[in-house]
Amino acid sequence: MDISIVSEEENPMLHRTDVTFEITHEEATPERLSVRDSLAAKLNKDAKEVVIREMNTKFGMRTTVGYAKVYESPDFARDVEQDHMLERNKISAGEGEGADEGEEA
Repeated sequence: MDISIVSEEENPMLHRTDVTFEITHEEATPERLSVRDSLAAKLNKDAKEVVIREMNTKFGMRTTVGYAKVYESPDFARDVEQDHMLERNKISAGEGEGADEGEEA
């Protein structure tokens, strides 16, 4: 899987960068979490700071175009993103550092 950044747009009011990316893959469309991890590594960010909003693959093609939001911290992501997007990206909707690890009280 090869990821390239198509565009980046700063959004300082929401403490994030909006990123459009393109993935070239040999097999089926990669899973959201593996794309999130690869994109985070490419941008030198923590995976908990990256929210993949959408990925679109045309039928029969080996290229996927996607859109992600890269936050300055996981707390900013929790404040702004909808709960279902946090769940899809495996970012805990709870508060504090311990919530990131999936700990229960």
